[in-house]
Amino acid sequence: MLNKMTADLDFHAKALVLRAQRQQLIASNIANADTPGYVARDLNFKQAMGNAMAQTSGPSLGMSATRTQAGHIPMGSLSNSTLQLGSAGQLGYAVQTQPSMDNNTVDMDRERASFVDNSVRYEATLRFINHDAKTMLAAIQGQ
Repeated sequence: MLNKMTADLDFHAKALVLRAQRQQLIASNIANADTPGYVARDLNFKQAMGNAMAQTSGPSLGMSATRTQAGHIPMGSLSNSTLQLGSAGQLGYAVQTQPSMDNNTVDMDRERASFVDNSVRYEATLRFINHDAKTMLAAIQGQ
């Protein structure tokens, strides 16, 4: 029963973590815009979110099951530490649009646009979480 109430909240929580990680990558790209040979990195959000949601097929309520026999199938854990970058090809390199003499692949116009877009989406995700929490609180209080 609780899973049904928190499933939407769990989705938005994972999206929020991935948005924050993508924001860090974009900020790193902007900070290294003048570093010779720096290769811009980016996160394939759709693929990362799909992988994060696929990891939720384990036990409910965020509990981790332990194996009592070696032949048992491992269930896994639902902690936020499973949303790390770089697994399953989520973290990639940005496509270079303009070649530079120092082999730096950071395009400041693209990075600024990505930064603002990701910021707006992060804020929207926070608003969804806030709305879901207020709705659950109102339901609990009977309002």
